[in-house]
Amino acid sequence: MSGPGRQARPVRLGPRSVAALVLVGAVGVAALGWPFLALPDSQVNAHAQDAPWLFTGLLMLLVAVVAATISESGLGPKAVAMLGVLAATGAALRPIGAGTAGLEPMFFLMVLSGRVLGPGFGFVLGSVTMFASALLTGGVGPWLPFQMLSMGWFTMGAGLLPGAERLRGRAEVALLAAYGFLAAFAYGTLMNMAGWPYLPRDTSTISPAPELGPLANLARFAAYCVATSLGWDLGRAIVTVVLTIALGPAVLKALRRATRRAAFESPVTFDAPGR
Repeated sequence: MSGPGRQARPVRLGPRSVAALVLVGAVGVAALGWPFLALPDSQVNAHAQDAPWLFTGLLMLLVAVVAATISESGLGPKAVAMLGVLAATGAALRPIGAGTAGLEPMFFLMVLSGRVLGPGFGFVLGSVTMFASALLTGGVGPWLPFQMLSMGWFTMGAGLLPGAERLRGRAEVALLAAYGFLAAFAYGTLMNMAGWPYLPRDTSTISPAPELGPLANLARFAAYCVATSLGWDLGRAIVTVVLTIALGPAVLKALRRATRRAAFESPVTFDAPGR
């Protein structure tokens, strides 16, 4: 049983969970970064329009494997209930700003939840929330596994920030706001990396051009990000910071109180009849 001053972690990352996260992370990096790493005359570039679909299917399977592995390592019924509530809340928040300059309030909830509930729970929560919100908004497509992976990383990163046991008050809120600001841009960049390879080749100065090499393609990708998503990423970052500062202290307190009362680390027991 956790004491009143101790933060309970519903999911403890065991060796298998860490190995699964490393595996899906490596495949995710390859899936997102292959346009910059593939040689101009490689077979990957010869099948450039097919590669994203192959990575999409593989990522979907790997994210499912990671979620199952982490679940086996300690995601009990109380944590599943908390996961369901937070995922449903995040999925409901997402449509509020859909199509409005990147005003996505769900990101601040993911930051705070990952901070309180830990990196393992955070990865599962981010992935499940994005999947549920896609079903709610009809945003199901080849980009969904990349969204699930990126949101899993986004939420997990909050759980890996320093000072989880000791840092509290304004300093913690400032840390989370700064992380949310930077991570909001990182999320947008990752999603751009997932969509950029679909652009028709050599149709503009921001489309992929394998024959030019990695550095030239990196410059084209940076121009693509500025031209297509900088405004959305900035809106997402500002909203995350504002909501974290305004609502962060109350939400953190509520999450920590709920975690302590649920006592995720304690097994569920039932009293015998008559006791």
